[in-house]
Amino acid sequence: MLRIAVPNKGSLSGPAGEMLHEAGYQQRKASKELVLVDPDNEVEFFYLRPRDIAIYVSSGRLDIGITGRDLLLDSGARAEELLPLGFARSTFHYAAKPGTISSAEDLSGLTVATSYEGLVAKHLADKGIDASVVHLDGAVETAIELGVAQVIADVVETGTSLRNAGLEVVGEPILQSEAVVIRRTGADPDTPKVQQFLRRLQGVLVARSYVMMDYDIRAEHLEEAVALTPGLESPTISPLHDQGWVAVRSMVRTTEAQRIMDDLYELGARAILTTGIHACRL
Repeated sequence: MLRIAVPNKGSLSGPAGEMLHEAGYQQRKASKELVLVDPDNEVEFFYLRPRDIAIYVSSGRLDIGITGRDLLLDSGARAEELLPLGFARSTFHYAAKPGTISSAEDLSGLTVATSYEGLVAKHLADKGIDASVVHLDGAVETAIELGVAQVIADVVETGTSLRNAGLEVVGEPILQSEAVVIRRTGADPDTPKVQQFLRRLQGVLVARSYVMMDYDIRAEHLEEAVALTPGLESPTISPLHDQGWVAVRSMVRTTEAQRIMDDLYELGARAILTTGIHACRL
């Protein structure tokens, strides 16, 4: 039975549960459930603190887990990323009082406050910057005002919290993070149940990114239409009862669907329909 760690709370928990449900796995009905056995899929889910998941997976007690890339790197655990999942995206930056520093290289000799001590210390070491790192739980924006540090390193979304604290972003991002599937470093990547799990999640990602488009087009315009809707391999084309017309079915990216429908209409296509994709295998 495949043993999988899932975030039990926070910004990772809800989207992870939704994705697993879309992939056909049972999910817990109450937040107090810590373990859920899904016998039909031969999977056992363990609901853990997101910060602890990389540690559990690296120990070998659990086969794989879902956590944030930031939490994986911050943990220092012997675990590695298998698949990015596209939700819980965040960007890490250094921030300081305006005019005090202009780049990461200016951090030498300073103290950086952060909730991600391991991640920041590694980033500084990789750049050869000799700076001190102090760990703080929760919001770190007040660390500079209270004299604990001259710089902070934290998640930056809109930048509103930083501006309210009289701070500005400094230099390039430390990290672009998102939810990821992880495994223990050195574990067999070809385990059948792990590969099946990854295929299911990849199917969800594709289903969320594409729609199925159907339309009718005159045969003389078919090549131009196919150029607009090439599909993943090639579109399905079927003759219609009315001679000179064909029906076309193809997968197109959701973000491009409306533009493609406009272009097809101008080309003479009619009965243009899009339908959602609930699951797929490529």
